[in-house]
Amino acid sequence: MKRLDLPITEETVRGLEVGDEVAIHGVIVTARDAAHKLMIESWPPELDELLRGRCIYHCGPVMRRVESGWEAVSAGPTTSIREEPYQAAVLEHYGVRGVIGKGGMGPKTLDACQRVGAVYLHAVGGAAVSLARTVQRVIEVRLLEELGAPEAFWVLEVAGFPAVVTMDAHGRSLHKEVQAATESRQRELMK
Repeated sequence: MKRLDLPITEETVRGLEVGDEVAIHGVIVTARDAAHKLMIESWPPELDELLRGRCIYHCGPVMRRVESGWEAVSAGPTTSIREEPYQAAVLEHYGVRGVIGKGGMGPKTLDACQRVGAVYLHAVGGAAVSLARTVQRVIEVRLLEELGAPEAFWVLEVAGFPAVVTMDAHGRSLHKEVQAATESRQRELMK
């Protein structure tokens, strides 16, 4: 397993390949549909420093208020393809180096990963409580009132967050490869 300490450089990202297992350490930021739409409609400058060299996590975490602020109860990935209309522009504009989610993304995002030096990292669905245990602290939450808890920007410090590179900066997509192999096998079976 390769350790990724965020923020990471383009050179580090270009050294990753489809199939690499990684353990993420550092600050990640959750962003779902409303957050992505907001980003491309207004490009909030306060996100520049926060996102550059880091990972966006497609996640609507379940949080609990505690004395010190917030605690992650559940933090599993959500389906990423919904962000396909926005993700390439967000990667490019903010210098994001990784997207964490489940299910993969489409050709626009794959092209952007290759162009700007980013990767798609697949997190295990159904392991939300285990993934929440990697959250060492909730640094802050942005736009909670405006977007609501699942859609807000949760800024999380993680240690050992596990993921697999399934789309790399070299133009490979494990999702695309599995789909092609499945379709080929289906054609064979249907003969």
